[in-house]
Amino acid sequence: MIYLVRNQTKIDLKTLQIDIIEQCKQNNRAAQLKLYNQYCDGMYAVAMRFVKDSMEAEDIVQEAFIKAFAKLNQYKAEVTFGAWLKRIVINKSIDCLKSKKQHLQELEEVHLKVVDDDDYQHEWLVEDTVKLDEIKLAIQKLPDKYRYVIMLYLVEGYDHQEISEILNISEVASRTQLSRGKSKLKEQLIPLKNGTRY
Repeated sequence: MIYLVRNQTKIDLKTLQIDIIEQCKQNNRAAQLKLYNQYCDGMYAVAMRFVKDSMEAEDIVQEAFIKAFAKLNQYKAEVTFGAWLKRIVINKSIDCLKSKKQHLQELEEVHLKVVDDDDYQHEWLVEDTVKLDEIKLAIQKLPDKYRYVIMLYLVEGYDHQEISEILNISEVASRTQLSRGKSKLKEQLIPLKNGTRY
């Protein structure tokens, strides 16, 4: 009997979420506010990881919700609403960073090579003395083309197919930029000894 009640609660929560989204599709302001309140803090945290500026992050979240509500009929519940919204926030964050830089340098795919996934594990190892804050700072210092891929892969957990769609690059470019970004990251994280890296 208890098992059925627990199961029923899960079903009720999922049904409630679907109901809220359906109400949002009908431009129900109360439902939109409820959905906004449910996801705004998490989406703000995602935007902040990219733009590092609270005002810009707030703007990005607002724009992402406006876009999400405008395109809600395209949401098919193949993924959770949160995952769908997160992708919009990430795209808006990257667009914001790109507009600041005016343009990202394009990699010529002729010079790209496929990177073997088996090499990934040992390539991520850094000295035990390196602190998390140092790693975060080193990631921020990377060129954009490497930083975006590393953040999407490591921090946000996207695979190369998803990264290629988000950044509008090939999967080969995603793998290569990740590999090159890791190399640059490791160089920055080699501990200093007597003013030189060793």
